[in-house]
Amino acid sequence: MIETHRSFVSEAWALRETQLHLDVLAQTESLFALSNGHIGLRGNLDEGEPAGLPGTYLNSFYEVTPLPSSEPAYGVPRAGQRTVNVTDGKIIRLLVRDEPFDVRYGELLAHERVLDLREGILRRTVDWRSPAGARVRIKSTRLVSFVQRAVAAVLYEVTAVDSSTRVVLESELVSNEALPVLDGDVRGGSGDAARLEPRMHRVKDLSALLVHRTAQSELVMAAGMDHIVDGPQDTETSVEATEDEARVLLSTDLAPGDSLRLVKVLGYGWSSRRSEQAVADQVRGAVLEARHTGWEGLLALQREYLDDYWARADVEIDGDDRLQCALRVSMFHCLQASARAEQRAIPAKGLTGTGYDGHTFWDTESFVLQLLTYTAPDAARDALRWRHETLEEARAQASHLRVAGAAFPWRTIRGQECSAYWPAGIVAFHVNADIADATLRYQAAADDPEFEREVGAELLIETARLWCSLGHLSPDGRFRIDGVTGPDEYSAIADNNVYTNLMAQRNLRAAANVAERLPDRAAELGVDAREIAAWRAGAEAMVVPFDPKLGVHSQADRFTALQRWDFAASPPEAYPLFLHYPYFDLYRKQVVKQADLVLAMHLRGDAFTDDEKARNFDYYEQLTVRDSSLSACTQAVIAAELGHLDLAFDYFGEAALIDLDDIEHNTRDGLHLAALAGTWIVAVAGFGGMRDHDGELSFKPRLPGQLKRLGFGMLFRGRGLRVVVAQDSATYSLVSGEELAVSHHGEALTVAVGQPQTRPIPPPRPAMPAPTQPAGRAPARREPGA
Repeated sequence: MIETHRSFVSEAWALRETQLHLDVLAQTESLFALSNGHIGLRGNLDEGEPAGLPGTYLNSFYEVTPLPSSEPAYGVPRAGQRTVNVTDGKIIRLLVRDEPFDVRYGELLAHERVLDLREGILRRTVDWRSPAGARVRIKSTRLVSFVQRAVAAVLYEVTAVDSSTRVVLESELVSNEALPVLDGDVRGGSGDAARLEPRMHRVKDLSALLVHRTAQSELVMAAGMDHIVDGPQDTETSVEATEDEARVLLSTDLAPGDSLRLVKVLGYGWSSRRSEQAVADQVRGAVLEARHTGWEGLLALQREYLDDYWARADVEIDGDDRLQCALRVSMFHCLQASARAEQRAIPAKGLTGTGYDGHTFWDTESFVLQLLTYTAPDAARDALRWRHETLEEARAQASHLRVAGAAFPWRTIRGQECSAYWPAGIVAFHVNADIADATLRYQAAADDPEFEREVGAELLIETARLWCSLGHLSPDGRFRIDGVTGPDEYSAIADNNVYTNLMAQRNLRAAANVAERLPDRAAELGVDAREIAAWRAGAEAMVVPFDPKLGVHSQADRFTALQRWDFAASPPEAYPLFLHYPYFDLYRKQVVKQADLVLAMHLRGDAFTDDEKARNFDYYEQLTVRDSSLSACTQAVIAAELGHLDLAFDYFGEAALIDLDDIEHNTRDGLHLAALAGTWIVAVAGFGGMRDHDGELSFKPRLPGQLKRLGFGMLFRGRGLRVVVAQDSATYSLVSGEELAVSHHGEALTVAVGQPQTRPIPPPRPAMPAPTQPAGRAPARREPGA
């Protein structure tokens, strides 16, 4: 059952929680998480307790873990990687007349938290009466800086309300904090916390520093804090530290109306190469820089950064206030996960929780980078540079699997494969083509020759080499790719998965094109004319299974001949199916976990006719159960393209509210970043009809009746474009840059600054009857303004 959080208020630019409910604390900790792509702070309460899941993370800071198997097999990894909960600097404990402030005791007169999407901060206000009757008001504001990458900060203020009150603040750094035991949901991660080894602790004045190291991966991290105090003159201070804890204590008497104000500045850093002293010095420098900037300066820089982002990227929808809020929350979290990742991975959960052990999947390239390429291209570029930096690991994996080129991992943190279940992981080779697709998209949108030469060409060439090694020409002259797993994880070890083959086809053509365009770079990479010819031949002869009897594409060879899953016999509590049924049964039936062939119709829409898309969509809607958060957004895009606008709007709501309404019941482990990016994809590619095949920017916008207006901004080849869609027309305006060629429902347009182009939206082609979904798996109906 889907239950909306009882106290969330939909606002245009904020996520506001008006009451604290401890039963959904872990969910809200994920939603109120702050990050910049380098540091991640879960939205835990300032005092540290109660907590659903304490969490402080550094991007790509991990521990090596064993992947034991009683039946070890060649090619299956023996070790995995797991994100580490690092030193927690969020904690500020408060004692009021020697009684600890704890929301579970005394009387909580008021409690509110606000994630401010324009300011980039988390605000909290509390009115509390202690068990002994002392009343205080508490205000805290937390930020993770987009501008000063290694810095986070907290402003904490406590005010005595109606009587003189003795208060003590304990500002802490805590390593190796206790974590709750997970309930066994495989999506939540493997559970046990990795212990950090203490290496150094220092205190001076009101500052402290802790340095730790991981035992197996041998990564060094440091956390530092310093404080600025504003309170009564008799405020007493002290500082202390042990190997795993550092504490700054403030004590004072507050008269009614008086306040004690504390600014806590945090610095974080880690390295796999630099010495412990060097990492410690880096963190000290970051804290010193933040102190120099000051609290107001940090706030101003944060607002300036976000003003610039929203000016180019904001999406406005008129007709559903809750979805407007959800859409901006989604975009904000995607930005937080990537803005300062700077050539490190973008995990599936961002830095909001430990779900999937902090691993990165194909979700990043196929979903998150669609959003980033057009709104934060520097972040998209850096994500692809990270993939490029892991090429040696991908080449080693390919060699281990005895194929050519690079075999990028299904799940990883550092670049090594971390999937011990080869049918759904290691052989999901489509991740190679997803990386190639994201590379092509970025190059077309950013027009970045330096990136193409240094990074893009090698990524395209090494991924293409895999396909020529993995596939083969059959006796009838067709190029087959057998024994792989596509996006649909309820089908494994299939021959000629349509999505994989079509994406590989694009990869092969792109590699041939870049090799001919940059012959000197291709020569450096050992490419010759024979290899280019093989790529082109494989692309032209690629098998794309089609069932002429049914008139639809088969997701893979023989898929449409399989027995259909008995959906009527699967009760609501049996979903997701993989938690209740054996994979062997799922693999041999027609049941689709997530959009697979339908995703191919979005990303390779140029390979299907309109009639084929309509028939395919109707067929696969009846089989798709959406046991993956990646599915609803893709189904929405194709539903919108085919004129099923009400259905598209329903799927839009499901994608946008997946974490706000905890639809998958695992938001506690972290946010579903790809689904959040999918919310933007539905708005822009679904209702905005944006496509970018072969670098050509085209739009076929059409709104559902529930929306009156849609407006969105994007960057393309250095130009800022703004598109506004109404029910009967669309307007294209160039905000910055030289004139730009686009198309509107097939009509070529040229837009220039100061010369907007408005065109009518033609009537839709007659749509097929609304498709049906498996019993009980239709998306929740969403009415206007719901």
